[in-house]
Amino acid sequence: MRFDVKNKDLRKIGKKRIEWALNRMPVLERIRQRFARDKVLKGLNIGACLHVTTETAGLAITLKAAGARPLLCASNPLSTQDDVAASLVFDYGIEVFAINGENTKVYYKHIDSVLAEKPQITLDDGADLVSTIHKRASSSKYKVKLPWGSTEETTTGVIRLRALQKEGKLLCPVIAVNDAYTKHLFDNRYGTGQSTIDGVIRATNKLICGTNFVVCGYGWCGRGVAQRAKGLGANVIVCEVDCLKALEAAMDGFRVMPMKQAAKIGDIFITVSGDIHVIAKQHFSLMKDTALVANSGHFDVEIDIKSLAKMAVRKRQVKPLVMEYTLKNKKRIYLLAEGRLVNLACAEGHPAEVMDLSFANQALSSEYIAKNYKKLQKKVYKVPDNIDAKVSELKLSCMGIKIDKLTPEQKEYLSSWQIGT
Repeated sequence: MRFDVKNKDLRKIGKKRIEWALNRMPVLERIRQRFARDKVLKGLNIGACLHVTTETAGLAITLKAAGARPLLCASNPLSTQDDVAASLVFDYGIEVFAINGENTKVYYKHIDSVLAEKPQITLDDGADLVSTIHKRASSSKYKVKLPWGSTEETTTGVIRLRALQKEGKLLCPVIAVNDAYTKHLFDNRYGTGQSTIDGVIRATNKLICGTNFVVCGYGWCGRGVAQRAKGLGANVIVCEVDCLKALEAAMDGFRVMPMKQAAKIGDIFITVSGDIHVIAKQHFSLMKDTALVANSGHFDVEIDIKSLAKMAVRKRQVKPLVMEYTLKNKKRIYLLAEGRLVNLACAEGHPAEVMDLSFANQALSSEYIAKNYKKLQKKVYKVPDNIDAKVSELKLSCMGIKIDKLTPEQKEYLSSWQIGT
């Protein structure tokens, strides 16, 4: 068995933490029981580039129970939980290539380690695994075996893959797990909302109430962050480029303004846009002394860190994962987690209860690819409706919640047009 993890001795801590998460992921447990019985992924290599956390461990264990050989690498250099990685290798026999704080060279070396086993199915969070396959396929240096299909966990990755499809360069079918209702309505909104605030508080011990809290982007992640910050008593400001989302933010009770205006009054800034340089040089120069800046989008491009470093006359680490940049005007700006995912670098990422839904989609989509890959075209697909519905049905059942069913009369009414005023 191949692996590259930080420290074998961390396995005991990791195993307890994995067990804690598994206890709070009942939907995945039910799927795992069926997978173990039917061996729906028997003999398949499944390469996964995901955040190596306790919740991801639950997915990897489920894939192995289905008869697959999971190979796991990190989708972010700072999101790996080293104790979890060690436990997955030495307690569960799962091949992991991930070390917290790994540099870019090691990051892609670990991706190479996964791809070396020619996985039939790949799971991505940010599309680095699939994009690496595509870059190599266009080069004569590599002999690339394309996967049967892939899944994508996050908005940023789906954007990249749709761009590939638009250019006619997508080489394998992809299921956009992020677009499942049981993913983005819960994981993005409630998971990102809670874990982002958690990361800021753990890193800084900053009091949130009474602050001007700027959320850059009002997609489902931005909605969640704004709601949680409001719940803690912050004065929430939303910056957007989309008229509809800006209008929705205003109707939700938040102040909406351009970034240049918000930069002057904000105390805490969170980027969740999926785009590049949302907070840039012109914004740093306007910020108040001791402004906190963090990112909860997938890649570390949303904050223009290079410009901030050039503007600074002094740079020092004042706390773990908190870097102080002093500008010429003596104002200090604090950057959290090197501009990487603050919720995973400074906290533990999304709670298990919400990842239960997301990884249930990942597991069932993997099964779907294994059964249907010969019929699938080289394009980005939504999660099949029956999978989305099944995940919500299982979650309600696990929560002990029952709902009504349509009567025959109601079904007939909804399928007819004759009855009016």
